[in-house]
Amino acid sequence: MKVAVVGSTGMVGQVMLKVLEERNFPVTELIPVASERSVGKKVKYKQEEFTIVSMKDAIAAKPDIAIFSAGGDTSLEFAPLFAEAGTTVIDNSSAWRMDPTKKLVVPEINANVLTKEDKIIANPNCSTIQLVMVLGPLNKKYDLKRVVVSTYQSVTGTGKAAVDQLNAEINGDDSIAKVYPYQIFKNALPHCDVFSDDDYTKEEIKLMKEPKKILGDDTFNLTATAVRVPVQGGHSESVNIEFENEFDLDEVRKILSETPGVVVMDNVKNNEYPMPLYSEGKDEVFVGRIRRDLSQPKTLNLWIVADNLRKGAATNAVQIAEYLAANNLV
Repeated sequence: MKVAVVGSTGMVGQVMLKVLEERNFPVTELIPVASERSVGKKVKYKQEEFTIVSMKDAIAAKPDIAIFSAGGDTSLEFAPLFAEAGTTVIDNSSAWRMDPTKKLVVPEINANVLTKEDKIIANPNCSTIQLVMVLGPLNKKYDLKRVVVSTYQSVTGTGKAAVDQLNAEINGDDSIAKVYPYQIFKNALPHCDVFSDDDYTKEEIKLMKEPKKILGDDTFNLTATAVRVPVQGGHSESVNIEFENEFDLDEVRKILSETPGVVVMDNVKNNEYPMPLYSEGKDEVFVGRIRRDLSQPKTLNLWIVADNLRKGAATNAVQIAEYLAANNLV
C-alpha cells in the first residue's frame, strides 16, 4: 500500500513512521512529506532512507492513504486535494474533528462508522482518545450522566520546542525561547492551548465536545480543566463519572480489563497505579485508582494515563489505517 506521511519530520510524524514499522503496516511505497524547507532531506524508515517530497509531488503520486500531522491550516488546505486525487486522509489536527461531514474515530470504540466514502477521517485529540477508551464501554453498561475531567498533560503535547524549554529550565539555561507564558519546570500551568471567549481553553473545549461525537451520544454532560505539567511524555487524567444506573466496582474493573487496548492497573496495596513514566512508549491506555465517589451515588472516580504521542496520536491514526486496509475500505 502506498502511504504518505505528511509532517514526517515533526515529533508526531516521527512516531508515526516508528509505529508503521513496529506494527508492520503493509507499506509498499513510503512517501514522506514535510514543509518546503525540508524537501530533499531524508527520513529513516525500516533502516532505509527516504527523500522528503513536496505536497504537490505527494498528491501527484496518488497514495492510497495519507496520514497528516502538520497542523490545522495545512490540513484544511491540502487534505481535500489528496481526497480529490482518490487518497484517504487520516488527519491528526483539529481541523476536521467537529465537521459534521467527517468521522471522528477511535478504532476500538467506533471504527464501524467508517465507509469507502470517507476520504478525510479525523484523528481525535490526544486527551480525548484515552478518555473515550474508558468512557465508551462504561457508557454502554451504565449510561453516562455527567463527566468531570481534569488533565495533567505532558510537554510533548505542545511539541519539540516545549520539550526544549523544559530541559533548558531543568539545566538552568534561560536563553532558550519560551513557548509557554511561564516556566514549566517546577510548575503547573492551567493553560493548554489558547483561551476562548468563555474563558475555557481550546483543549478543554475539545475534551468537552469530541467524546460526544465519538460515542454518538450527546445526552450526557462533560466539563474539563486542562493543565500542563513538567512531564516529558504521557498525559494523565483524573475523571469523575456520574452514571444514570448503579454500578459494581468489580464489574467496572472486569469491563475495562476486557476492553481491547485498555490495561487495568489498580492495586493500591502494592502501589500499583498508572503513571506517565510507565506509559511512555506503550500503545495501551492505563486505568487505575478505581473507586466510588463517596460524596454522591452512582458516581465513580478513576485515573487514566496514556502516551500522548502514541495512542494519543500516531498509534490511533495507524490503527485507523489498519482498519481501512483490513476491511477493504481503501
